[in-house]
Amino acid sequence: MMQNSIGELSQELFTHVGKNISEMEAIARPSITYWQDAWRRLKQNKAAMLGLIIIILYTFMAIVGPYMTPYDYRTTNPSEINQPPSARHWFGTDSLGRDLWARTWMGARVSLMIGVVAALLNAIIGVLVGGISGYFGGKVDMIIMRFVDIMYAIPYMIIVILMMVVLGQGIMPLILALVIGGWLGMARLVRGQILQLKEQEFVLAAKVLGASHARIIWRHLIPNTMGVILVNLTMSVPGAIFSEAFLSFIGLGVVPPHSSWGQLAAYGAQVFRVYPYQLFIPAFFISTTMLSLNLLGDGLRDALDPRLRT
Repeated sequence: MMQNSIGELSQELFTHVGKNISEMEAIARPSITYWQDAWRRLKQNKAAMLGLIIIILYTFMAIVGPYMTPYDYRTTNPSEINQPPSARHWFGTDSLGRDLWARTWMGARVSLMIGVVAALLNAIIGVLVGGISGYFGGKVDMIIMRFVDIMYAIPYMIIVILMMVVLGQGIMPLILALVIGGWLGMARLVRGQILQLKEQEFVLAAKVLGASHARIIWRHLIPNTMGVILVNLTMSVPGAIFSEAFLSFIGLGVVPPHSSWGQLAAYGAQVFRVYPYQLFIPAFFISTTMLSLNLLGDGLRDALDPRLRT
């Protein structure tokens, strides 16, 4: 009797809200991987997507842009010296009569290639050195980190300039010079991440199962730092592009007949008062490329942060 009265009272005071299976599945969060969720959040960041679109556009134009005009980027024409932008020469011509549209996009090809290759090499060396230092610790870590501290004590640009003086000018010497001291930041970053991860249970389980040190580093530790590595890699590309532009601007970078944005800006600065477009055009592309890469890097940092996953 007591149970019946309690049941009747509960039916009077409370209303049961039922949910069928289809409604419950519709409310449930879809099962997606970490990278799918990161891409979903990156797409929601309008500034990062704008930066990505600009980078893709510039890369596409670096490939096809020089072929959109009948003029070769190396061909001089004394009869068309310092022509302003027009229907004939979309970006005008320089002091030797060369078409600036073709030279600008050939310069984009060189500048983007140098920036990406130098950043990738820096990332590979930094991940290797930082992973070994953080995983083994002890004397290995002390020796590597003291070497890194010594390298950090020397200004990076001074190292690059000295290496360019020793190696000479050109694309490959420039990339090597940018790599000499460019990996230090990545090594420190990866070392810090490895020091945190190597004490986790999954690393201990791998050791118990007999996994080698190399397998633990490359199959378990490095993949768990990929988010940080990708963000740092994205941020280092504009730094490499700016370094190339600066070296080309002071005459230590790319040599003619090759073209780069820094070289074009150096030539444009010499005639800036008379022909300002020759400086504005390469400066615009350098600035927007660096801005786009930084916006993309900020978006990746937020998208790859697991603490922000919702």
